[in-house]
Amino acid sequence: MSKSFRFVLFCAGIMMFASCKNFQVKDEYFVVNPNPLEVQGGQVNYTVTGTFPSKTFIKKVVCTATPELRWEGGSVKGEPVTLQGEKITGNNQVIEWKEGGKFTYNGNFKYQPEMAKSELWVTFKATKKGKAIEVEPVKIADGVLSTAELYAETAKGANTAGSKDAFQRIIKQAQDANIMFVIQQANVRSSETNGDAVKALKESLKNFAADTKNYAIENVEVSAYASPDGGVKLNDKLAAQREKNAAQYVKGEVKKAKADAAIESKYTAQDWDGFKELVQQSNLQDKDLILRVLSMYNDPEKREAEIKNLSAVYKDLAAEILPQLRRARLTLNYQIIGRSDEEIKEAYRTDASVLSVDELLYAATLTEDKAQKKAIYTTASKNYPNDYRAFNNLGEIAFKDLDLATAETNFKKALALNSSAPEVNTNMGLLCLAQNKPADAATYFAKGGQSSQNSEALGNMYIAQGQYERALTALKGSNTNGEALAMIMTKDYAGAKRVLAAVKNPDGYTAYLAAVAAARTNDAAAVAQNLKKAVGIDSSLKDKAKKDLEFAKFQDAVNAL
Repeated sequence: MSKSFRFVLFCAGIMMFASCKNFQVKDEYFVVNPNPLEVQGGQVNYTVTGTFPSKTFIKKVVCTATPELRWEGGSVKGEPVTLQGEKITGNNQVIEWKEGGKFTYNGNFKYQPEMAKSELWVTFKATKKGKAIEVEPVKIADGVLSTAELYAETAKGANTAGSKDAFQRIIKQAQDANIMFVIQQANVRSSETNGDAVKALKESLKNFAADTKNYAIENVEVSAYASPDGGVKLNDKLAAQREKNAAQYVKGEVKKAKADAAIESKYTAQDWDGFKELVQQSNLQDKDLILRVLSMYNDPEKREAEIKNLSAVYKDLAAEILPQLRRARLTLNYQIIGRSDEEIKEAYRTDASVLSVDELLYAATLTEDKAQKKAIYTTASKNYPNDYRAFNNLGEIAFKDLDLATAETNFKKALALNSSAPEVNTNMGLLCLAQNKPADAATYFAKGGQSSQNSEALGNMYIAQGQYERALTALKGSNTNGEALAMIMTKDYAGAKRVLAAVKNPDGYTAYLAAVAAARTNDAAAVAQNLKKAVGIDSSLKDKAKKDLEFAKFQDAVNAL
């Protein structure tokens, strides 16, 4: 072998070695969106656009790139993408030697809290002619902005749904009795006034008049009727006389009872409405035919004539329906007067067993003292263990105190008694969000649709799902941390600051979110002020702030905590 030929081989070897060594991938080849990475709806989504400049991707190289999110103590890999040089036969994307080339791929990671302080790298496996080429990994982005994951904390400050009492101090009631009349007669018979219903009404009239502390009589109504047979003129006269006689009888009974009650009377000459109702409720063989006649004719005389033409049917009507319409209905309207606020308070202090469950639930609304409310609801739950409402309200108090375990126990007791109670399902949904269980929350919210707070509560779940515009609609006007978080995620920082300033019971996360909004608007003074306030309320937020990428540009404020 000649010296010149050996020299050529030597140079070729050096060039081949150099070409392998020269296959390098630089961080400047990659653009990541977003950067830093951000969690939304529990996922860290990213788009990587890579660009190999001219004469950087060797013609006979195959290179697989794998995104890898790294944090202290762990990492997770995404889906790889494989590229190949122009002289490789294969189905991967080709990067030309002379022109270079661009590639794009999308990926995501399921969020873990440890990712809050992490970095996105790309690792490589490259070969040329089947031989491995070492390619150094490169860092291409920081991660992860985790503000969206604060939904679990904002849910803790959401407006919960209480179970209402049905207490009414004044309850309107009515007691009815009928005085029946013989056909074409208007006299009030003793057999009717001694009937059970009339006797019961007279007894109530007497009792209510004597017990004005607990009862108030409004009036006694007398409504007299004639059946729709016999002609309009006759029936008008007959019904009017029945009204007069029945009212006179009632007047005497009111006087006997020494009751202060007005008597209001009226009459209906032909009770076609009552007739129709009784026919509809009857088992008459031809009732559909009768009802058809009623719908065809409005004139009372024509109606009566057509019905009488149905001779077989009319016989049944005369026997079963018409006698029930010859009557005077007596209605005693009265009020049941319940305990006053002071009487309820006194009864609770001395002997709570005399109070109904609704009175106890109402008693809890008469105080702003949380401990006393809790004591009253506890009494209600013991005295009425089958009523779910006291358990729900005890759970509500525990939830607001951030005692999630006690809240869960009480909510589950309430659901065991009434699984469809909308307010309890709403509260259980919020509890699940506070426990980072948005899928379970959705199940409960679906059953809480009739709760007054369900729509707002759903807004917190929409944040967890990454549906921020939908969350804004549901949370609008709530002035809660959740509404402010939704605004931050939709980049309405001015709106977030306004809402946070209006939160009724601000907590550490109220100030923390204000610091995030300040950071995103580059207000260093407000970042420092709000972080200090947040940590002063909740010391655990100090460590969170130190790891939070939201404050990466405000280390002086973080270090001062």
